[in-house]
Amino acid sequence: MKRLMCIIFIVVFSSNLIYAQQTEQDKPQTKQKPKQQRIYYGGVLGLSFGSYFHISVEPLVGYKISPKFSTGAKIRYEYIKDTRNSWTVEASNYGASLFARYRIIPQIYLHAEPSYMSYQYSSGNFESERDWVPFVFVGAGYNYLIGTNTWLTAEVLFDVLQDDKSPYKDWEPFYSIGVGIGF
Repeated sequence: MKRLMCIIFIVVFSSNLIYAQQTEQDKPQTKQKPKQQRIYYGGVLGLSFGSYFHISVEPLVGYKISPKFSTGAKIRYEYIKDTRNSWTVEASNYGASLFARYRIIPQIYLHAEPSYMSYQYSSGNFESERDWVPFVFVGAGYNYLIGTNTWLTAEVLFDVLQDDKSPYKDWEPFYSIGVGIGF
């Protein structure tokens, strides 16, 4: 009789363990992704050739706070050489910005980005000056998935601050196309 009770106890206990393991695996995963899966990288490379030569590099790193909301930082460097006039103008500009994105749907997001850039200007007597210019960009973007962790991004942004020192025309849209990579 003791032997039968031991066998029944082992069978019941074992079946409860198996059932517990199956239900743990079958439960939907509510945990957030590990930090390394919530970090993403990307950026923009700009090129223009001819009498107005322009090259810019703008890497970014972002962090997904939730599936719909992310934030991050960018740095930017650009080199310009303008030979359209009788004199040549060369400039190196640089700066940084923070951004926040809210996804309306997985492909479309709203974007806000305060930015601060240092621009080099040539004055009338051919001396160069440098000014820091603030911007506040707002707009929207579109992501197109081209691989498991790779996507193409297109953005249209407007500067709502419109600082007097800005080198851009009033309410001129900023278009950018880039590639993002998630690790």
